[in-house]
Amino acid sequence: MPQYLSPGVYVEEIPTGTRPIQGVSTDAPARVLAFNEGRDPERLRLKYKAMSTSAFTFFRGTCHLYWEDWCGDGMTVSAPLVWACGDLHFENFGAFKGGNRLDYFDINDFDEAALAPCTRDPVRFLSSVLLAGDEAGLPTADGRRLCRRFLDGFVAALQDGRIGWIERAVATGVVGSLLQQVDGRKRAQLLAKRTVLRRKGRRIRIDGEHALAASDEERATATRLVRIATAPGEERLLRVLHVARRIAGTGSLGVERYTVLVEGKGSPDRNYLLDVKAATPSAMRRSITRRQPTSANEAERVVWAQQHMQAASPALLRSIPDGERSYVLRELQPREDRLDLAGMRHAFGAFEDAVQTMGRLLAWGQLRASGRRGAASADALMDFAHDTTWRSVLIDHAVAYTRRVRRDFRAFKDARRAGFFDHQCATRDG
Repeated sequence: MPQYLSPGVYVEEIPTGTRPIQGVSTDAPARVLAFNEGRDPERLRLKYKAMSTSAFTFFRGTCHLYWEDWCGDGMTVSAPLVWACGDLHFENFGAFKGGNRLDYFDINDFDEAALAPCTRDPVRFLSSVLLAGDEAGLPTADGRRLCRRFLDGFVAALQDGRIGWIERAVATGVVGSLLQQVDGRKRAQLLAKRTVLRRKGRRIRIDGEHALAASDEERATATRLVRIATAPGEERLLRVLHVARRIAGTGSLGVERYTVLVEGKGSPDRNYLLDVKAATPSAMRRSITRRQPTSANEAERVVWAQQHMQAASPALLRSIPDGERSYVLRELQPREDRLDLAGMRHAFGAFEDAVQTMGRLLAWGQLRASGRRGAASADALMDFAHDTTWRSVLIDHAVAYTRRVRRDFRAFKDARRAGFFDHQCATRDG
């Protein structure tokens, strides 16, 4: 049980030898409500519904709680600085096609990217593995085993210092199977699923699952943003045909985001679908005292981190400045996919290998961006990895925080059932 020291401050009981995780409030529902204020109510309702399904999905949707609660010590604070994903969890690794047209498996979400100690991403990932293991029905011992395998891959890759990547030609196991599976997917299949073909051309399918109707003002905004992002010679390629509000992810649901249908390489079967998403400040910065490198805007920070941490980034990835706001644009692809969480229970050995691969991918991303914009050198990361005493500290932190997540999840579900969030999720028409 937590020990309450004073109103709004708690200390979570965790194993001896690690510093307690401290937070500013024990009222998770109120903190979730405040963080999501001003978001699109229709998509916010979908977010809260998803967050009610499991502690793992709640964890995915509350990255801000994680970093608000963060209080590390020792190696979790003094470790070399790297460019960090900021929201690393099991489902933020996935398959996609790079701009070089090869299929990769890699980290795929950089909205919360920031300069931080190299231990920050691993400890959040370990928490996610324990919670994902619960959802998949794994025994506690197997969850701990997955944590150790992730750190095995992470540490070994840092110690080695050489940068690798996972694409279809070299992938094995469940990762290789995933990349083989997505290889056959074509843009025409994505268009058939996400759009409808009418007499005047294609339109985005408004299905309430992937897309919601956009207002005239929203269509005009999205069209203007794409025009800002259009480089000379791309005028026809990026000519806007239709716009919808996009439904995707968990943590970012409710943030201004559009699916945009553009001309592409010819209508109607070679149209492209784009994702245009507002960039917001990194939730991880709440827990970082060190001054962050200057970026032109939030979207530039996100795009820079993605381009420098991934082996190859998706086509059309770019930032869009728009006054005080900024947006990230990228192509929506038929080959985007991730590992099936349910498979963790049925093919545990294969998922052990996949989690170890994820550890290597994180290390390679850190090495790839080393020495840039305030990040430590590759040599500093290699030296750090040879002192492995911090491994058990990260696992202890992860175990402790998963207890916090489960308690917050129960409080969130109770609050939602009691109607605590109803006013925030009212439709546009009230």
